[in-house]
Amino acid sequence: MRGAFRALAYRNYRLFFGGQTLSLIGSWMETIAMSWLVYRLTGSSLLLGTVAFCSQVPAFVMSPFAGITVDRHDRRNMLLITQSLMAVEAFILAALTLTKVVQPWHIVCTSIFVGMVAAFDMPTRQAFVSQMVEDKKVLGNAIALNSAQFNLARLIGPAIAGVTVAAVGEGYCFLINGISFAAVLGALLAMRFPAHVVRENKENPIERVKAGAAYAWNHKPISYLLLLMAVTSLVAGAYGVMLPVLTKLVYHRGSDIFGLLYSASAIGALGAGWMLAVRRNVLGLTRWIFYSSTIFNLGLIGLAFSPQLWMALCWLVVIGFGSMKHMGATNTLIQTVVDDHVRGRVMAFYMMSFVGTMPFGSLIGGALAEHIGPKWTLLAAAAVGLTGCTLYNLLLPNMRRILKPIYEDLGILQPAGQ
Repeated sequence: MRGAFRALAYRNYRLFFGGQTLSLIGSWMETIAMSWLVYRLTGSSLLLGTVAFCSQVPAFVMSPFAGITVDRHDRRNMLLITQSLMAVEAFILAALTLTKVVQPWHIVCTSIFVGMVAAFDMPTRQAFVSQMVEDKKVLGNAIALNSAQFNLARLIGPAIAGVTVAAVGEGYCFLINGISFAAVLGALLAMRFPAHVVRENKENPIERVKAGAAYAWNHKPISYLLLLMAVTSLVAGAYGVMLPVLTKLVYHRGSDIFGLLYSASAIGALGAGWMLAVRRNVLGLTRWIFYSSTIFNLGLIGLAFSPQLWMALCWLVVIGFGSMKHMGATNTLIQTVVDDHVRGRVMAFYMMSFVGTMPFGSLIGGALAEHIGPKWTLLAAAAVGLTGCTLYNLLLPNMRRILKPIYEDLGILQPAGQ
């Protein structure tokens, strides 16, 4: 048990963990309320996909340039700015909804805004972990706890949101989210770090992006991991917009059950986060990435053939486990082997592959569901995902061969003959 929480020995990480947990619960409440509001106002799965596209596509476009900023500027100050801007967005959406003037175009505009902010926020948060936890041997545990934290919020937030929407409407979910940012902002202000030293770099920003991209591409294990993550996230984007459609069209239920579906996937994800937290090192994660991505896609097939609600809940636990194990293992492995001077840029490319391809999956999934229905959309998504898993498995022997000397240099693996 002590090993599972060893990153909490660091004061700054404890503060961030507590504040971020409360803030993420609010963020998940907003996610659920926004999806339900869009579908309630329009009844269109295509517009659901469009809103998801607008909130996520800025990460695809802007993340590489955000990575430059992360590598150069004080990460805590950047988070104070991004989290404050997200709070403003939540309060604006709450005001529009509570005064009953909200329209779909309002949601699209706020989604674009928060997506632009998130393009800087996500790689900053990922790179900030290594600043809070200085010992690389504990870094994997901190990343795993972040995953567990994310899914604890995904377990609690949607359940609360479903009940809140049913009782008093979506606007109060947005209001609670805005207030919840006070927790993470307070935690960031309470942290203590050495004075930040501005790193002089006269290199052209485009050249710095190219250098980061070249590093990620030429580091074959990182490029393999990013490519599989991009494929899986494309599939996840299509799956995400199906949940409100399944809730209404297949199970004929309301917002409370919609929240329950999201929470079910969080149960499996929490299990995956716990498995990652108790690991002592990254050995074996390359194989687990293949297993977990395969489990995720098989879960989508099971969900597609689930006419009963209880069956869907069971498969969503499987989906949550597979997706989070894949994401957490990939994040841990990349952060372990990446050089610190390009960490921000590489984590920006990680967020680009993780979040940046989701909007295209959401848009495609929403459009497909309009024509072939949610069942065949899920099956098509799973077919794409399993193809990606197969290609990754073929590259795995070469990946392990390259990683072996890196693990030896890091002290993770004992060199041969010693």
